[in-house]
Amino acid sequence: MKPRKLLIKLGGTLLDVPDSRQRLAREISEAAAEPDNRIVVVHGGGKQMTRFLAERGVESRFINGLRVTTPEVIDAVLKVFAGSVNAELVTAFRAAGARPVGLSGLDAGLVDAELLSPDLGQVGRPVRSDPRLLDLLTEASYLPVIACVAGDDRGNVYNVNADQMAVACAAPFAAESLLFLTDVEGVRDKDGSVCPLLNGDYASVLIEEGVATGGMRAKLEAAIDALHKGVRQVMIAPGALAGVVRKLLSGEPIGTRMTL
Repeated sequence: MKPRKLLIKLGGTLLDVPDSRQRLAREISEAAAEPDNRIVVVHGGGKQMTRFLAERGVESRFINGLRVTTPEVIDAVLKVFAGSVNAELVTAFRAAGARPVGLSGLDAGLVDAELLSPDLGQVGRPVRSDPRLLDLLTEASYLPVIACVAGDDRGNVYNVNADQMAVACAAPFAAESLLFLTDVEGVRDKDGSVCPLLNGDYASVLIEEGVATGGMRAKLEAAIDALHKGVRQVMIAPGALAGVVRKLLSGEPIGTRMTL
């Protein structure tokens, strides 16, 4: 039987609060322990990053949901995303019985990027991804845990939006499902109601009409990209809901399910 490949992206306060981090680690570890599942985790850590910078007197600026990344900020990106946040997650997964491997896009050329826009500083757009390391690890029952940092073969380091990083890993890995576990209940329409089902065209309308802004705009743009690159479905769901991973994988209608 062909294994089911899944990519789960974690972000927001879910990573910042020990109780939710540990609960999600247990839920994902249980799913990863099922012999038919091959799971990869990608994480952000924006709240920790903003706090780290503020403690050092650095103001965080965003353009269309993307953090402006100066040389000072890229140093913090390595310390926070690839350092403390990644280590905290790996530790939580280990305690939950998984075999986690902490990574970033820098490792083995997992994800290469190029400059997205001079206005954003060292923010990268993923341009290449090599899934061989993910295949090797998941086939051997390891759980890759990937920080949203990428590079290139010239030694540059880039801050990559975690949602875009998830897509850059999911598509070449041939994940059939991409799960965004977030602080919100799902994608809301102009009336404020959660959309249980959403296609790429309507998601584009929500962006164009200014309904989806900031972080949700970035998430929807990433989801549309994933669908066009072969991911069968994208789910945007509330990570604070106990049992959310099991419920999503069993097909319960939680949050927003996106298809082409």
